[in-house]
Amino acid sequence: MVRIADDEFERLVDDVFDGLPDDMVRPLENVAFIIQDQPPGARPRLYGLYTGHPLTRRGVYGFGELPDRITLFRNNLEASCETVEQLRERVRVTLVHEIGHYFGLTDARLQELGWA
Repeated sequence: MVRIADDEFERLVDDVFDGLPDDMVRPLENVAFIIQDQPPGARPRLYGLYTGHPLTRRGVYGFGELPDRITLFRNNLEASCETVEQLRERVRVTLVHEIGHYFGLTDARLQELGWA
């Protein structure tokens, strides 16, 4: 298990996000990114979670809408990695996976693409 300081983890996430392709992140609109620990005992154990209305299922979307959320579960991400480089890669895959859900991709399709 790797454990890094809060500010280091946030910088790592920012760096990974900044390194994602522009055509993936530019279309994101009204999305909040949250870092938190998943409560102990919660099942299934998740690295990330998209909460919102995927683009493929949106009707009218506009003023006053609460933001969609992509949550990264720091405790699970860190527990799954032995090094900071492994953590960086797990965060990248998790961000891409959850952004994929924003665009309406299913878990099955994301797995086919190698983003699961």
